[in-house]
Amino acid sequence: MTPEQQIAFKADVLADPVLSQLNHTSDNAFAIADAYRVDASPAFYVWRSSVPWDEIMTNGMDFTRVDNLQNGNKWRIWEWMFKNSNNSINPSKPNIRAGIDATWVGTAADLAVRASVYLHCQRPANRLEKLFATGTGTAMPNGSPATMAIESGLTYKEVANAMGWEI
Repeated sequence: MTPEQQIAFKADVLADPVLSQLNHTSDNAFAIADAYRVDASPAFYVWRSSVPWDEIMTNGMDFTRVDNLQNGNKWRIWEWMFKNSNNSINPSKPNIRAGIDATWVGTAADLAVRASVYLHCQRPANRLEKLFATGTGTAMPNGSPATMAIESGLTYKEVANAMGWEI
């Protein structure tokens, strides 16, 4: 975490009526780290930073729609978004979402594929991710997931450092 994020994290912990009462021990630093790994409540959705080609293409993809893409430039957009060493897309990037929108546009069937693709591109955030995310955090297909500044969780040492605990 950056120094600014450490300050915000500490303030969030101190605002929690349960976590703020914990003694300054390594066990309690672990407990706080665990508390921030739990999914945010209420649910808060974020864009995933990596979605593999296989996940999208093997889970409900309407292949008749994919076949129609090959008759124009849309197929090239779709294919090129995945041309990287991981064979995945990063939907947290606005240009990738623009590519999805440019590919799956037009007919109701294509818009249904777009909605299906976007369902793979989001996930629930944990408490830490939500704390530092930017955006509304609402779920697709009609919502707008947030973009994460921190992904994953914290170690007990990161918690202790942010809290200023000597353990």
